[in-house]
Amino acid sequence: MILIKLGGSIITNKEKPVSPRKKTIENLSKSLRKINEPVIIVHGGGSYGHYWSVKYDMHTKEKRYDPKGVATVKNSMIELNKVILDSLLKNKLNPYCLPPTDFMSGNKPITKKIKEIAKIANSDLIPVTYGDALWYGQKKTYILSGDKIMTHLAKILKPRLCIFALNEDGLYSDLKTKKLIYELQGERPSISENKMDVTGGMTRKVEEASKIAKMGISVFFVNGNKPERIVKAVKNRIFEGTLFRGKRIV
Repeated sequence: MILIKLGGSIITNKEKPVSPRKKTIENLSKSLRKINEPVIIVHGGGSYGHYWSVKYDMHTKEKRYDPKGVATVKNSMIELNKVILDSLLKNKLNPYCLPPTDFMSGNKPITKKIKEIAKIANSDLIPVTYGDALWYGQKKTYILSGDKIMTHLAKILKPRLCIFALNEDGLYSDLKTKKLIYELQGERPSISENKMDVTGGMTRKVEEASKIAKMGISVFFVNGNKPERIVKAVKNRIFEGTLFRGKRIV
């Protein structure tokens, strides 16, 4: 089984509110057809969910946020999710939409429900979920990022591989020269931040990828603008990207 995170910066134009990158999404869908094993897709919010999160000052910490903000974020994520689902269907794939409320209770994953996702993925359907604003309890809500969902799913489902499709070739040791880190050896890489990404941007991705690698699961950061690299990662072929080699910490 493969877990694939489609970053918000890949599937949307982050500089323009509520704008999908339909051609990129189309290319990603076509490439996913070349993967011959069960796949689960998680996607980010980009200029949909993140845009409204910033506007309503909503974060990953559980608080009493503006109910209008919560409703707006959720509505925008459904809208973006529909764009992804339509593209997958158009390309003869069988997406199965799974809002995170289907497998989360507050900020805790429901193990039984997540195991059901694996069964869905093994039945010629592709589970598709996404980062969202979630109910926590006591009138509180919080933002659950797609990156965090990847860790929740990886911990319970133990996939063969996790892939984060980014708007960059991977992680750079030097942002000016864009010198790529091919394999992370524990050093702290130089990371650029996008001020619009309230769920932590690249820093959050590195944190979650590191957690997954410590479970013994390898994680690839690849450029989603070149979706053939996703296929190469799955098929163990040489490509440009950053590998977090799975190493179980005992």
